[in-house]
Amino acid sequence: MKPVLLIDFGSTYTKITAVDVVSETVLGTARGITTVTTDITDGLNEALAKLFQQTGQLDFSRVLGCSSAAGGLKMVAVGLVPELTAEAAKRAALGAGAKVLGVFCHELSEYEVQDIAALQPDIILLAGGTDGGNKQVILHNAGMLAQLGLDVPIVVAGNKSVTPAVVRILSETMSEVVYAENVMPRLNELNIEPAREMIRSIFLKRIVEAKGLHKANKLVDRMVMPTPAAVLKAADLVSRGSDREPGLGDIVVVDIGGATTDIYSIAKGDPTQSSVSLHGLPEPAAKRTVEGDLGMRYSAGALVKAARAPFIARWAAVEEQTIIDYAAKVEANIEYLPQSPAEEQVEIAMARACTALGIDRHTGYLETYFTPFGAAYSQIGKDLTNVQIVIGTGGVIINNGHPEEILQGVVFDESNPQILKPRNPEYRIDKSYIMAAMGLLGEEYPDVAVRMMKKYIVGGNKSGTEK
Repeated sequence: MKPVLLIDFGSTYTKITAVDVVSETVLGTARGITTVTTDITDGLNEALAKLFQQTGQLDFSRVLGCSSAAGGLKMVAVGLVPELTAEAAKRAALGAGAKVLGVFCHELSEYEVQDIAALQPDIILLAGGTDGGNKQVILHNAGMLAQLGLDVPIVVAGNKSVTPAVVRILSETMSEVVYAENVMPRLNELNIEPAREMIRSIFLKRIVEAKGLHKANKLVDRMVMPTPAAVLKAADLVSRGSDREPGLGDIVVVDIGGATTDIYSIAKGDPTQSSVSLHGLPEPAAKRTVEGDLGMRYSAGALVKAARAPFIARWAAVEEQTIIDYAAKVEANIEYLPQSPAEEQVEIAMARACTALGIDRHTGYLETYFTPFGAAYSQIGKDLTNVQIVIGTGGVIINNGHPEEILQGVVFDESNPQILKPRNPEYRIDKSYIMAAMGLLGEEYPDVAVRMMKKYIVGGNKSGTEK
């Protein structure tokens, strides 16, 4: 059988992976500069030329692609209550692999509509009200969005009682208005998969064309999904397994890039202590969060502000000003790489800060309240303390000689015990940078994808055993 080619059209690089699905091996990987502003196939052909230098000429049976090029999939979510339907809409968008530019709630004002227009989203997800619940807000917001002045695809996923009316209002000025099941049909009940699939469908049909990716169609059989959705798919597969191949169990994935840090968890996350009760909106078992202020190059300055320079300096064993100066240097020159052991330690410390803050924001936490019988605890979000495996991916992790030092940021902190991070996980590293590729492969060869990830995502040290 001929090999399969898996392509990730990234914001900076187009990364390709050739896979033999019979022997379940990676034949080769390569990358070229993403050329979405000119002809997307230029960067792809550059990567193919490098690949064929390794492997010789190959003829592929299938070519599958994902993309985060040209800003990826940019979305705005609109809901009723911040902690409920607006949050549910945001989670649906993140699960679809989107970059969420903004979340709006209650009745939209004229100023907020102007803000949405200025954000230039690719898709708007409009939610609001449980089924049979509040109707007025989503109807008001539909009327306001109809005056947006942009022709943006809109997914309506709110109160089913008024969905037809909402679609009619929006269709007067928008050329593509679709609807899905309510993201929150009943109070505190999430139903994000239908909206997620609708977002993915629009991405494939319309966004790929708008971003110039359609030019790759002569080489690509299927543009399957946004890149973050491919990584989430891979994480879900390697965690839960496929029909004929068992997975690894609950996992966390840390993906650090130049602009963002993405955290994925595949775990139910129920309370692990009998004295703790679960509160708030239920979490999806397969969860993704993305932090736009935690990055190693484009967002280096924002990272230093978010994590605080003294905090990073302590890990790197350098002066605070050294951190500030290095962050400014790499943000000004994103191609810059560490030139000395001291700079390498700064790079590790910055990546560890990305990991620590990213997992803190992703993970659930405990709140203490008092009853006539004493202190009690409520859990908001996921309890990840029993997660046994943490997978690291992204350039700074896979190209570093001490990735376990970076991933130490994911571990439970006894000085901050209310944040429910993994207590003693094993680290595994995506050394071949194949997670997005395996998410694509899993669409058609799920058993093979699971076995290959278990083979190629290699084990590291247990936490607390840094070298």
